[in-house]
Amino acid sequence: MSGFKVFSGTANREFADKVGNYLNVEIGDASVKQFSDGEISVQITESVRGDDVFIIQPTCAPTNDNLMELLIMVDAFKRSSAKSISAVVPYYGYARQDRKAAPRVPITAKLVADLLEKAGIDRIITVDLHAAQIQGFFNIPADNLKAKNFKNPIIASPDIGGVARARSYASKLGYDLVIVDKRREKANVAEVMNIIGDVEGKDVILVDDMVDTAGTLVKAAEALKKSGANSVMACCTHGVLSGKAYENLDSDALDELVISDTIPLKQNHKSITVLTASKIIGEAISRIHNNQSVNSIFL
Repeated sequence: MSGFKVFSGTANREFADKVGNYLNVEIGDASVKQFSDGEISVQITESVRGDDVFIIQPTCAPTNDNLMELLIMVDAFKRSSAKSISAVVPYYGYARQDRKAAPRVPITAKLVADLLEKAGIDRIITVDLHAAQIQGFFNIPADNLKAKNFKNPIIASPDIGGVARARSYASKLGYDLVIVDKRREKANVAEVMNIIGDVEGKDVILVDDMVDTAGTLVKAAEALKKSGANSVMACCTHGVLSGKAYENLDSDALDELVISDTIPLKQNHKSITVLTASKIIGEAISRIHNNQSVNSIFL
């Protein structure tokens, strides 16, 4: 594979190195620094003229800094005569603001898409978008890769909004599906109402795109066990784990939380298992550069 280069921002360099190892390439040389006032300085220290460039940079916390860093890197590569620029954003920040859920609020997921396109990207590669319609916010190719790591016999959605995601996994694996019906009173606070489906004696896998404070997952696990579930594990692609997340995970209700490494883990926890998404990103980069099907990865 010649004619392409992979670079990394500072958000998750360890993940980028894993992608490089999969592709058997060195991560490109770029200097990313901050001035004392917080302004970001970028210099590409090797030629990228005529190359297909892939920039790995999740827009996780600090979200605004990492997003701005990505935008500046894109501009640097554009001005360095790269043939094409693909933003590899394993975790797409602001994805939860994907619609007008109340009067006079922004659709920030669309704003971020516009910013990336205006900066000069030709393609975006991401993993498990919070809402599938975000792909349509882009006027360029947008690859929404799926992370799949399951082993138990029944799938559950932690809320109504995640039913489509949970159903797709249940269908592919041939498992039954149950739903946790909840009512959210305010941001990061969820009240579990009831369980739709039979979980008596079952080992339940809660499926979601991300885990933030873990409050929803823990309350869902409590409700599932009260309904007779034998065990409850959660498989969430992105481990945001903010606020009281680690305190919530001390609960005995949730037996295991499986996440990917799209976001750097802040600290270890006895219930957390981390699996790598670098291979699927690496395979997507390889196929895109060689004009091969990305969708066939999941067939």
